[in-house]
Amino acid sequence: MINNPSIAFMLSRTWFWTGLWDGLRLTLYISAVSIALAFIFGIIVGVARYSKLPVVSQIATAYIEFLRNIPLVLLMFFCFLVLQLPQLTAAITALTLFTTAVIAEVVRGGLNSVSKGQWEAARSQGMNYLQILRHVVLPPAVTKMIPPIVSQFVTAIKDSSFALVIGVFELVYSSNSLKGLFPAVGQTLTIYAVVAGIYFTINFAFSLVARYLQKRLSAGGGTIS
Repeated sequence: MINNPSIAFMLSRTWFWTGLWDGLRLTLYISAVSIALAFIFGIIVGVARYSKLPVVSQIATAYIEFLRNIPLVLLMFFCFLVLQLPQLTAAITALTLFTTAVIAEVVRGGLNSVSKGQWEAARSQGMNYLQILRHVVLPPAVTKMIPPIVSQFVTAIKDSSFALVIGVFELVYSSNSLKGLFPAVGQTLTIYAVVAGIYFTINFAFSLVARYLQKRLSAGGGTIS
């Protein structure tokens, strides 16, 4: 504990910002890896959910419904305590599994938005199921999925803060550590205000991207030009 009530003193310490930066780097790492993996797996699970094969579709549906309806914190505890994964790995695994389920539903919705007429036209050209998905259905569907997927990326960045419950030194955890050194009410509020500002800046930038893409998609009739 540092017995100095000055907020200016706190903000002038280089190691104060270094501590937050270390937490932010880990937050961005957890988020980036989870988002990248969830994007790939989300498309796979979403396509499986959309599949006309009953067993494949049912398995994908069970995965989506189960993961979307349990708390992310509980999933992190499961990966850490039951699967006994290292803290960072447990956080990334839990966030990936959770985000995959959400993105899969976005993918399914995007695929459902493609008219059946395009399927029938493709079949008339002799294309099989996988060829239709790859060349006819997925391109316009993915374009429509971009805004909600970007919005989910914003959620994933915020959800990465739950990693603190298993001891991962991400941004919120690092701010709590600093709070122990600067316990005055004004200092504590300032620390949380700084952290909130960091999250807001990152997520607002993603939100602007989502809004921009949404406007371009609306103006282009579902295509980005």
